[in-house]
Amino acid sequence: MKLLKITISIILLSYTLLSFTNINTSKYKCMIQLTNYTGEGAYVVVSLINPNGEYEKTLYVQGDDDEWYFDITEWWKFQGKVRANIDAVTGATVSGGQRTISILDIEDSKLNKGYKLRFETAVEDQEYYTSDVEFELTTENVKAKHEGKGFIRYVRLMPN
Repeated sequence: MKLLKITISIILLSYTLLSFTNINTSKYKCMIQLTNYTGEGAYVVVSLINPNGEYEKTLYVQGDDDEWYFDITEWWKFQGKVRANIDAVTGATVSGGQRTISILDIEDSKLNKGYKLRFETAVEDQEYYTSDVEFELTTENVKAKHEGKGFIRYVRLMPN
């Protein structure tokens, strides 16, 4: 009986401590400027990549028609397995030459620790770019402009 009381006390203490643990995040304004391509709107996925090069979290999805998500093949290998709810981080596609601005919530503990932001792009009946833009998540990089290799002309982040 005494062991049961101790076990319950430890569980309650652990739960109480975890309830008050606060994960500090910062908001970053993210502007994505697309190139002047022709065709359908681009799907863009912004992911947090851990220091081992693996997907850790989906931060934003530009394109709200989930029937096309599998076309973003590398991200879908991750998202299709974990099936995280991404409804709160989606927006409509953007066409060639246009820009979009969104807000990214990034945990402060991820800065300057080897994490990266990856921007993947796909356009129907055109190409797919796994790392259209990819850069290390550092204090300097979250204030910089980053050139794209595919449908993205550039990405600019600014602390919000």
